[in-house]
Amino acid sequence: MKKTLLLASMALALLTACQQVNTTQGGAVGANRKQSMSTLLSAKDVDQMAAAAYTDSLKQARQKNALLPANDPVAIRVKNIAARIIPQTAVFRPDAANWKWEVNVEKSPELNAYCMAGGKIMFYTGIIDQLKLTDDEIAQIMGHEISHALREHSRERLSEQYNKQLGLQGISIAASILGGGKYDGLTNAALGVGSQAYDVALALPNSRTHESEADMMGLELAARAGYNPNAAVTLWQKMAAASKGAPPQFLSTHPSNQTRIAELQAKIPAVMPLYEAARKNK
Repeated sequence: MKKTLLLASMALALLTACQQVNTTQGGAVGANRKQSMSTLLSAKDVDQMAAAAYTDSLKQARQKNALLPANDPVAIRVKNIAARIIPQTAVFRPDAANWKWEVNVEKSPELNAYCMAGGKIMFYTGIIDQLKLTDDEIAQIMGHEISHALREHSRERLSEQYNKQLGLQGISIAASILGGGKYDGLTNAALGVGSQAYDVALALPNSRTHESEADMMGLELAARAGYNPNAAVTLWQKMAAASKGAPPQFLSTHPSNQTRIAELQAKIPAVMPLYEAARKNK
């Protein structure tokens, strides 16, 4: 048992070549966490992968006749909100203004939306229709998803996976040596403990951190675009009602709805002056 735990600890210690970076400026909400990025994976690499995946998603949606045309009222509504929020991204990273932004809406019952690396946005009609979202609430989702792209969370997650794979390879080698050169039960046990320890101790908390960061930054982006910050609370109240039976926060890649709402409420006073100024200027 001691050998197994030792090997699991080794897995968490074996990290690939990484650099500590901060992909964005802090803004009013203070998004200043240092991020660990693999030197083997550039932002350009991730942007190219995202662009290819987005193109494929659009192709599939068109084949199903599910991609809303540009003149569809829902598509117009979503694109108008994006047009107000995207210019605000310069507060967090000025280079985002030069991204090749794309905004589309797919007819689907899914309660989902995303923004891939490089600014590739997709909304599903299900989340708008089923939750009966206001423009202010759509703006909160939009800001949240854009913030994932600004912070390069997908690149950060990929870097974590590189670390995990190298760590597990290290465990296999070490366990084989301790087992006399054989991939025996000790190796399998060590790999199992190492993988589980990584997921619970590192991967899941980091993903929850990403979600919380996107919430806070999205709140600010929407406020600067003139959308009411209080809509973040009503949005997640609706999401909570629609997600009964969700896994406990400890084993979830997202904060609990209660945690999310509390964190957003705590940040609203910091961004309310931005919202009021934007409304006044408008």
